[in-house]
Amino acid sequence: MEALSIASLRSIRRRIFSWYRKNKRDLPWRQTRDPYRIWISEVMLQQTRVTAVIPYYQRFLDRFPDVDALRSARDHDLLAAWAGLGYYSRARNLQKAANQIGELGGFPRDYPSIRALSGVGDYTAAAIASIAFDLPHAVLDGNVVRVLSRFTAENGNVDSTVVRTELRAVADSLIDPQRPGEFNQGLMELGATVCLPKQPQCLLCPLACDCRALQSGRQNELPVKSTRPGPIDVEIQLLVIERAGTILAWKRPVESRRLAGFWELPEPAQVPRARVESRIAKFRHTIVNTNYSYHVFRASLVRAPAQFQWLSKDKLHEFPLSTAAKKALAYIEMR
Repeated sequence: MEALSIASLRSIRRRIFSWYRKNKRDLPWRQTRDPYRIWISEVMLQQTRVTAVIPYYQRFLDRFPDVDALRSARDHDLLAAWAGLGYYSRARNLQKAANQIGELGGFPRDYPSIRALSGVGDYTAAAIASIAFDLPHAVLDGNVVRVLSRFTAENGNVDSTVVRTELRAVADSLIDPQRPGEFNQGLMELGATVCLPKQPQCLLCPLACDCRALQSGRQNELPVKSTRPGPIDVEIQLLVIERAGTILAWKRPVESRRLAGFWELPEPAQVPRARVESRIAKFRHTIVNTNYSYHVFRASLVRAPAQFQWLSKDKLHEFPLSTAAKKALAYIEMR
């Protein structure tokens, strides 16, 4: 894409600002310039929908209001506060980064230092740097990639490094150096609410008159992306075994590749001597491209294997339960 004139850049920025101020969603992390709170929100929003993050955000901050609180958090409490958000390595990286921030004597105020924090990539570093410190670093998340690929009518695969580099250069050229945080948020909001993956609302877009994809009628064809593998279906049986106000569960080891440190309900193969009594429920849970079908049964057991533990039903909220375990136990409460 050829360089835009100064007049065109000013016009684009003005329209983005005007549209954003009138149409932005009222989200809790937009009420602050505190880098700690912005950082927490951006990490939570990685691969997680806004609507899913909102109820977790303030609860997490109430429990860990600052870097010191996060540094001193027990693994058990940290995972319990994060339980349900998924991608739990994010929570552990938050604590690693909190330790780094503590060693630095405060939250870093330049892009390279922010980027060096555990779990912080290019996008997250740019978001924090621009929103908290007004540093002119353009963000390039999925929403912005979609906006810019249509804006420039990019024909290449947006998952490729070459195309990403080109789109980053476009983002860098567009960002307003005086108000980079607001501009970044405006572009992200545009992709999240107007320049949608399917059926983009072009009549509402402040960039419609400049959008090359719209001009060529290709807005529904772009961006070009890699073909993703089809979904995988997996069926799992879970057993709810109760005894005197407790539930039988097991804890995933710290070296587990998935959900390390979380508590799970047993599967029949783990407790072969359990007597299955009745079916309680069936539910589905999707993680990335895997669709899990859980079949939940009530069962009884005389003696539990050594690796299992009886958890008090009254204190289950204190334990980091997996989402599957939470969903299964919710059916017990409804009965």
